Amino acid sequence: MTDHSLKGKTVLIAGGAKNLGGLIARDLAAHGVTAIAIHYNSEASRQDAETLIAELRDKGVKAAAFQADLTTAAANTKLFTDATAAVGRPDIAINTVGKVLKKPILETSEDEFDSMFAINSKAAFFFIKEAGKHLNDNGKLVTIVTSLLGAYTPFYSTYAGSKAAVEHITRAASKEFGARGISVNAIGPGPMDTPFFYGQEAPEAVAYHKTAAALSPFSKTGLTGIEDIAPYIRFMVSEGWWMTGQTILVNGGYTTK
Repeated sequence: MTDHSLKGKTVLIAGGAKNLGGLIARDLAAHGVTAIAIHYNSEASRQDAETLIAELRDKGVKAAAFQADLTTAAANTKLFTDATAAVGRPDIAINTVGKVLKKPILETSEDEFDSMFAINSKAAFFFIKEAGKHLNDNGKLVTIVTSLLGAYTPFYSTYAGSKAAVEHITRAASKEFGARGISVNAIGPGPMDTPFFYGQEAPEAVAYHKTAAALSPFSKTGLTGIEDIAPYIRFMVSEGWWMTGQTILVNGGYTTK
């Protein structure tokens, strides 16, 4: 019988140095994962990555960090190759990389469009492709998208649009990788209480989002917390293996689909 537990498993997390990615690494290590490779995008996150790696190693986890801009196919290939050499072939791959832009269509430049789709769509596609090549049989693959995939809203055309592509890539990958027992899913958090969210929102928009979810009164900030998402990731990459090809919105009732 296939073992879907986390005990002894190896994980690769893109965007894993801090915020949600960092918490996922810590959470999976606490539940039995014994090897973790962390990706971070730029020099600005190097210290966070090094601090996390030291913490994981202190807990007996084999850990390594890798810097890369994942907007090229070659960078994704190198990340998986280097991570496999350092900590072993992954059983689980999680992509938390993303960029948000809140801007009217009429004001969005071609450079902004290209950047959004490179980071949110292209990087995700080639991460998923490399995961399909490198994951062990019966592996698990999860990409972070957005609850805006269940919204009817202005100003997020390039953000939600580029994440929508990942939903369809996820479905295709689940069919193509299923023969090896690999489950492929996407999870869409609501607006999260991280710098990723606040950088694009005016104070009045922040105030709205903090009251928009059905369960907002029971959240410490009114927003989705990274601690609300990590348990769902843990489930999806372990006992939740039977679920595949799905986009799951986890947002306290902020949107639905």
